[in-house]
Amino acid sequence: MSHPSLLGKTAIITGGAGGLGSAFSRALASEGCNVVILGRSLDKAVAFAEELKTEGFEAFAVSADVTNPESLEIASKAILEKYHTIDILINNAGGNHPNATTENRFASEAIGKDMRDFFKMNIGDMENLLNLNIMGTLIPTQVFARHMKGERKPAILNISSMAAFKPLTKIPTYSAAKASVNNITQWMAVYFASTGIRVNALAPGFFSTDQNRHLLFTPEGNPTPRTKLILDHTPMGRFGEPEELIGTLLWLLDADLSGFVTGIVVPVDGGFSAFAGV
Repeated sequence: MSHPSLLGKTAIITGGAGGLGSAFSRALASEGCNVVILGRSLDKAVAFAEELKTEGFEAFAVSADVTNPESLEIASKAILEKYHTIDILINNAGGNHPNATTENRFASEAIGKDMRDFFKMNIGDMENLLNLNIMGTLIPTQVFARHMKGERKPAILNISSMAAFKPLTKIPTYSAAKASVNNITQWMAVYFASTGIRVNALAPGFFSTDQNRHLLFTPEGNPTPRTKLILDHTPMGRFGEPEELIGTLLWLLDADLSGFVTGIVVPVDGGFSAFAGV
């Protein structure tokens, strides 16, 4: 345990049983936090919580929809009944949807072809994606931050993306959503500063997880053209491992180390955001 200030704190991780979320949950559990794994699928959250418990950690599974205030209020009551305090919130739940993307990088590539271009993106799926990533960060903060006590040095960490800095080809809706997360992070940091709540964001580069592996590699395990494009623009020339986010995560949440840090977005990206492409 290298971060004693986290010992005994209650940490909520939305999407806490997912690809990156599970790495965040395990890291905080290993630092002695009471880890609350929050997700829409209770079965998945319970299974992961039980896994952590068998490893000797404290974990609690709660089902809630991050875009539904009523379900979050119910979750909040259950969490407070069990642990009596909320000290850390990681707004990790989010994602993309194929129907809110384009199949072409440039408009000219769709001429005369039957493909999902900008004009064929599904409006309903675009709205749902924006709701998940933007409101799914705002609403949990509304519900849980009111229970954070300044003397316990609370922290909120939003999960951003490389798409927030410059919109990535093919994913305009997701890029817009994550850019909003950066903006919300700065706004929240200013708003909550006087209460003792620090708010920052972590912006992962490209990581290969169970959720996106099918987009990055063929069934035979060969890299897709998208993968080649990504790695050609990542100076370190590889994908990140979820564990490589943990040092930055713990630094941002540990008030003994980052007590004067609020309102920043930290890229962990192998140099992707620094590279101009030439």
